[in-house]
Amino acid sequence: MVKKINNMKLEVLRFSSHSDSTLGMLFDVTDNCRKFLCFTLEDEYRDVKVMHETRIPKGTYTLKLRTEGGFNSKYDKKYGSMHKGMIHVQDVPGFKYILWHTGNTDEHTSGCLLLGDTSQQNITKEGFIGSSTTAYKRVYPAIAAAIDSGEEVKVEYIDFA
Repeated sequence: MVKKINNMKLEVLRFSSHSDSTLGMLFDVTDNCRKFLCFTLEDEYRDVKVMHETRIPKGTYTLKLRTEGGFNSKYDKKYGSMHKGMIHVQDVPGFKYILWHTGNTDEHTSGCLLLGDTSQQNITKEGFIGSSTTAYKRVYPAIAAAIDSGEEVKVEYIDFA
């Protein structure tokens, strides 16, 4: 008997985009069941990409693990055996090395997705997410395990703002 692999599907729902940041929420929507995972923060939307200052385009992307580079080395030391590689968004037009990691403001991202347990509005203040390490340590293992086990893991970035 062949074991069926349940592919993981995630959504980033972007709900507030302002001058320096985009706030969103990450959901696991595998098997058509929406489960909130955490808040997200990215750079802002731009019609024309500005390097290190622009969020990736809406769309559906495959996630893989990147096991080289500076972030990977840093996270190997920081998270030990939990760390299997950086969550890496594949084949984003015009972008390279889009990762999911910890951080609090748009200064901590260059098109990457930051994960957090709290969110501060970005309408009258700079966008901010808090408890980033806590969220990352909770969300990362299941996604990394799915990728590592051979599941196809997809994420859809959806723009409401």
